[in-house]
Amino acid sequence: MGRFGTVRLTVAQALVRFLAAQRTERDGLEHALFAGCFGIFGHGNVTGIGQALLESELLEKHPFRYYQARNEQAMVHAAAAYARMRNRLSTWACTSSIGPGATNMVTGAALATINRLPVLLLPGDVFATRPSPPVLQELEHPEAGDISVNDAFRPVSRFFDRIWRPEQLPSALLQAMRVLTDPAETGAVTLALPQDVQAQAHDWPAELLAERVWHVRRPVPEPGALGRAVQLLRSADRPLIVAGGGVIYSDATTELRTFVEAAGVPVAETQAGKGALPYDHPLAAGAIGSTGSTAANYLAARADVVLGIGTRYSDFTTASGTAFAADPVRFVNVNVNAADAAKLSGLAVVADAREALRGLAVALANWSTGQDYRDEARRLAAEWNDTVGRAYALGHQPLPAQCEVIGAVNEAAGPRDVVVCAAGSMPGELHRLWRSRDPKGYHVEYGYSCMGYEIAGGLGAKLAEPDREVFVLVGDGSYLMMASELVTAVQEGVKLIVVLVQNHGFASIGALSESLGGQRFGTRYRFRNPDSGRLDGDVLPVDLAANAASLGVTVLRASTIRDLKAALRRAKDQPGPVLVHVETDPMVPAPGSDAWWDVPVAEVSELDSTRQARAAYEVAKAPQRQYLGSSRMPAQS
Repeated sequence: MGRFGTVRLTVAQALVRFLAAQRTERDGLEHALFAGCFGIFGHGNVTGIGQALLESELLEKHPFRYYQARNEQAMVHAAAAYARMRNRLSTWACTSSIGPGATNMVTGAALATINRLPVLLLPGDVFATRPSPPVLQELEHPEAGDISVNDAFRPVSRFFDRIWRPEQLPSALLQAMRVLTDPAETGAVTLALPQDVQAQAHDWPAELLAERVWHVRRPVPEPGALGRAVQLLRSADRPLIVAGGGVIYSDATTELRTFVEAAGVPVAETQAGKGALPYDHPLAAGAIGSTGSTAANYLAARADVVLGIGTRYSDFTTASGTAFAADPVRFVNVNVNAADAAKLSGLAVVADAREALRGLAVALANWSTGQDYRDEARRLAAEWNDTVGRAYALGHQPLPAQCEVIGAVNEAAGPRDVVVCAAGSMPGELHRLWRSRDPKGYHVEYGYSCMGYEIAGGLGAKLAEPDREVFVLVGDGSYLMMASELVTAVQEGVKLIVVLVQNHGFASIGALSESLGGQRFGTRYRFRNPDSGRLDGDVLPVDLAANAASLGVTVLRASTIRDLKAALRRAKDQPGPVLVHVETDPMVPAPGSDAWWDVPVAEVSELDSTRQARAAYEVAKAPQRQYLGSSRMPAQS
């Protein structure tokens, strides 16, 4: 086969060879774009992609690696977590059968797209030739014959295509790779593969299967936009940086620290941006917004200019439009994505975070905030750090508080180790309380806050960085949603330390329900009481630790914080996945910052609890605002 020759392969075989040959490059460093393929096989992919992966494993010197997953949604989560740990330069492909196997991946696709994480989805699809419709699991749509369940992927994918004929594969693959490697456009990419097309043979150009390197761009700021940003920052008396995930993905943490120390601007962090500065840096104000620290939110409320770097400004970050209370407050938004850069009517600097910070550092070399403001930021940060220390050592009896569990895990984790979480009450407490020392040490999925992400995400994080210890913090509610990838961890010998926090219900939504007058309805795990007819009976006799043991996981039980610390030390010495079970008191709140989150309360009700909550809601909502900005630049100082 010469450079311009052809090779005869099935569509699936060509696809696997193509994926194995794709690489990314940034700053002169190359990476394999795909670490391999997660897959669960059924009709629709078993004799297509399944056969191609088998052939690769048996016949190729460097086969395209296959991992056997247990749940289709979970394997997409694992791929997304891997991509996050690798700064979006590498990911996994995920293949499923047609029907329920495919639609199980839709939730994972939404998570990847919302979090701007590249994942390639390869669901099986209906017969293109339609020899005997309807086939098993085919959706018969009365208005269109070319619709299948895979059309559900369209709104949650950054790129979607269906390969009806072999000739369509090359263009679809090239478009898919373009999106996956574009830092502004990336997310889930779905290529739906009709099952008969997967098995069809075709003469493929050799060029298609040759190694291909995709340059991951670092767009530099447009000089005019940078100049306007510099002018606005120079006018500020109380500037604040909001560091988002873009700071970490662009590997800009060193540039952020250099700029902050020279300019004296404190830094608040979003969930995705936590770890952009070490927690003990004097100008690290901690988490911002609805799950923020008192330090960051105090500074945010008084900031006159906010420099957002790599953040999409979710409602948690802005405390539903109440966090930034100064009048006026202006925004400078650095982001590779133009839509994110334009949010809050900000001055948009469409650029890579690292390149923008370098440009700002040069242009603002002779400018800094006043000493009084620096001292205030340092004092607030130190006070919050003392608050965290007290929460870690609360000493609550008889059951520990969740904040104490977080403290014990933080103490057990080394400087480069990783904590993984996603849903429930823990992400909020982790955002406030976790002491991050490394940009990759904090891995909380809060763009979609998907219950069930935790264990699968921990698997992906560990596969991406095997030399880091990975601590998965998961509540009993999320564990029940999706513990399946513990089996994959056992099978592959992947070391995870899963800390299962048992609080007999949905703690986060329970607390939210109570605060909004809902009396924790439907959030406790209880027997139905025959006297009341309600779910307010005894606690369910569920033993999730025994469940984990039945999956082949080493299980340790802890009843006190002292027990937990000892169990965590033992867990670090185990060779494979370990689950540490600890029961907590869900009624003990963590330190808060009184920031707001907009969750509407019933406007009329016969329940006194709801009426009181509605009155409080209207008071809290009053300061909510839209940030409309101004077309006028401040006078140059």
